[in-house]
Amino acid sequence: MTMDRRSFLVGAAGLGAAVAVRGLGAQQAQPNFTPMEQGAYRPVLRDPKPGATPSMSDDARDALEHRIKCQCGCILDVYTCRTTDFTCQVSPAMHRDVMRLVAGGYTAEEILAAFVATYGEVALTSPVKQGFNWAGYLAPGIAMATGGVLITMLVRKWAADARTTAAARAAGTPVPAAAGVDAEDLARLERALREDA
Repeated sequence: MTMDRRSFLVGAAGLGAAVAVRGLGAQQAQPNFTPMEQGAYRPVLRDPKPGATPSMSDDARDALEHRIKCQCGCILDVYTCRTTDFTCQVSPAMHRDVMRLVAGGYTAEEILAAFVATYGEVALTSPVKQGFNWAGYLAPGIAMATGGVLITMLVRKWAADARTTAAARAAGTPVPAAAGVDAEDLARLERALREDA
């Protein structure tokens, strides 16, 4: 299957517009239309460490809550869910667990491990960087790099074809017809171009 330059550029422009529109839509606040599972909460309890003092500031705790996914069925992290969706009963309970663990002297990684032990890896907003999960981190970059290489090769081929055609016209030799275009259509196109000029 061959694709001419115009079809490729129109398709690429359409794809770019669709991605831009989707990106803009994703930036706007999305209402939570999924049914909330208010009974999804499971306590994450650990005994305080001996002589425990809070292990992080409120800002660090809030940053940690951005890494823990609310389990009510929404797509939000605990911090965002508890501060924007006041109908959720799960995120405030998870927040209380985080606060209890911080007060108990647990570090951010220990708190994340406690949530994973209770809920499984679905408690995290991003997968752990190990095993097959690396595919989720590497695949988009590999796909972008491959696409970039293919587009570069295609543009270079088109540029070489254009130079060959221009050199053939300058020399007065017949221009080779593109695949799928017969000589009569090419002659009609050249006449139309000359009349427009």
